[in-house]
Amino acid sequence: MDLVYSGETASVREILNLAAQYKDAAVKLGESSSKSNHIPRRLLALHAIELYLNALLRAQGADHETIRDIRHDLGESTRIAVAAGLVLRKRTLAHLAALSASNEYHVIRYAPELTIKLSQVNRVMATLDELAQKVPRMLRITSHSQNV
Repeated sequence: MDLVYSGETASVREILNLAAQYKDAAVKLGESSSKSNHIPRRLLALHAIELYLNALLRAQGADHETIRDIRHDLGESTRIAVAAGLVLRKRTLAHLAALSASNEYHVIRYAPELTIKLSQVNRVMATLDELAQKVPRMLRITSHSQNV
């Protein structure tokens, strides 16, 4: 029996829709004034960031195995996305590199004792906002130029 991995057959549009849902959830969670929601909000935002980058990688021809092998390394995903033509602000690029260097995705999921050293949640949301605007726009331009 062949093992099918989650997301293996997901389309670029489905990945973008899922990213938007995680972004919306992170925004909604941030509407309360509670400091206790920063960690769940950050996890939702980081996952949305990863999904936006994954959608772009899939649109550029990367298969699910290649994406899975990146193992939540936002720095590597960003490097590939930028090489494919994604243009991000210098501050956003630096933040994505910092997220990768600090292994923030894994800290949020598995090491709550280390969360004190994480970047500002508003910076994570700003990075997410930029990706949420630019990735879909880039994919529309790319798909139109390919007569899709």
